[in-house]
Amino acid sequence: MPNAQQILVAGPAWVGDMVMAQSLFITLKQRTHPVEIDVLAPAWSTPILARMPEVRDTINLPIGHGEFGLWQRYLLGKSLRTKYYDQAIITPRSYKAALVPFFAKAKQRTGYRGEMRYGVINDIHTLDKNILQQTVQRYVALGLNSNIKQAPAIPFPKLTVDSNNLQKLLVKLNLNIDKPVVALLPGAEYGEAKRWPVEHFSTLASLLCEQGLQVWILGSDKDYETADTLAKGNDAINLCGKIKLEDSIDLLSVCKSAVSNDSGLMHIAAAVGIPLIAIYGSSTPNYTPPLTNNAKIQYLDLKCSPCFERICPLGHTNCLRGILPKLVFKSVLENIRE
Repeated sequence: MPNAQQILVAGPAWVGDMVMAQSLFITLKQRTHPVEIDVLAPAWSTPILARMPEVRDTINLPIGHGEFGLWQRYLLGKSLRTKYYDQAIITPRSYKAALVPFFAKAKQRTGYRGEMRYGVINDIHTLDKNILQQTVQRYVALGLNSNIKQAPAIPFPKLTVDSNNLQKLLVKLNLNIDKPVVALLPGAEYGEAKRWPVEHFSTLASLLCEQGLQVWILGSDKDYETADTLAKGNDAINLCGKIKLEDSIDLLSVCKSAVSNDSGLMHIAAAVGIPLIAIYGSSTPNYTPPLTNNAKIQYLDLKCSPCFERICPLGHTNCLRGILPKLVFKSVLENIRE
């Protein structure tokens, strides 16, 4: 696009956060002056970013999570100087996340104050957590004026569905959509304190199958054993480890409802727009809500919640165990009937 402002966004490292970052990309595209957006991100995120029409190009960051990799960051940044970025927006708050935009010589390097980033960032925003309470608000605010006085409006993410890939998947996996499909998303990469008990998911799957509904279990290969346990004694179909992350977008698009922990797949389901039941335990919907008007939240809001721990520090995970399958089952039926 001639004369468009060239923007590099250093994206987050988690699936859910990357989906939420689309709200920032949409906000940038709403500027009065045309913009072109490239995203610096881990290689796994390329297929997800390809489903965001706002993104022109993905630049893979060839450095493992937690690695500093100064020389690699320098070489990558130097290779990007011919892009002549007018602005770089750094969503993570770490020092290392700002290095590639700095080495790329982006003119304006925008980010929140953190880890002594003075110099590598020259457009420093102050993070007021009383105003910007949600992760997505913090992303979107980086694309706006630094003097934010109230939480910004949030455009919801919307991932593109590949209908051709969907048809191929249905054939390859021997799936059909003759009967309504409910997706169960039992994983949560962060830790078990975010995962609704597998026995609750299993009970829910049995109740749904008894109603003549199809149940697909979606997740990564790390979720395969959990899903296998979940599917015992019912007719649920375990697709964990059999599909790619981007395939989940297409398969979810034909589901009548989804039940998910607070996870990356929850944010994908929200961005596809299907009716969603989102289950929260150690985290809170006040911080990372599903970005859709089509979600029902299950959250007990106990005195010990949210703790944001990977494993329940009290050893009981009552914040999740107390959310009963029959209640979730009722919400799923409501979604299907609506």
